[in-house]
Amino acid sequence: MLFLWLGTRNMRLIPGRFQSITEMGLDFVRVNIAEDLLGKKDGQRFLPILTTLFFMILFFNLTGIIPFLNLAGTAIIAVPLLLAVVSYVTFIYAGIKKSPKNFFKNALFPSGVPWPIYIIVTPIELISTFVIRPVTLTLRLLMNMMVGHLLLVLFFAATQFFLFTLGGWWSALAAGSLAFGFVFTLFELLVAVLQAYVFTILTAVYIQLAVAEEH
Repeated sequence: MLFLWLGTRNMRLIPGRFQSITEMGLDFVRVNIAEDLLGKKDGQRFLPILTTLFFMILFFNLTGIIPFLNLAGTAIIAVPLLLAVVSYVTFIYAGIKKSPKNFFKNALFPSGVPWPIYIIVTPIELISTFVIRPVTLTLRLLMNMMVGHLLLVLFFAATQFFLFTLGGWWSALAAGSLAFGFVFTLFELLVAVLQAYVFTILTAVYIQLAVAEEH
């Protein structure tokens, strides 16, 4: 919220550097995620929730590389779980809004399938569409950020151990573990952006499936 407020509080026709960065971020979500997958009409309709998800996840991810914080907010299961619930509820809302009577029917009983096959297809569709999606959204974000946090802890803790506990020639290993720590910090920066993008684009994909014509 602070980032978006600072970037848009003094809007100018010729944007400054910070306004340009803010506009690039907003346009990235609008053009490459919302309108690209949902079209202009539905893209504008769901743009607020997609923008909120993207920037919230991005900045919660970035806390993992901020000194003295060093733990991504999304590495605590409550956060990705809540975000997955928001994504799931938005998907269900979009489908019911588009087709109040046929959304669940079309999702669980795809057209063109012989009736006896529904005994197999319907449970699979129920699990994959209404159970697996929120679970995978939660675990994908949680595990990526948690593993990144553990790697950084490992390298910087090893640096402290080699340098201050063992000392002597072990300090050479401390330099190596410190270098790896900085490399993985840069890698975590990439992962932070990538995971925000993946979560948001998957949410947009689910919404697109919910508002597709066959639903």
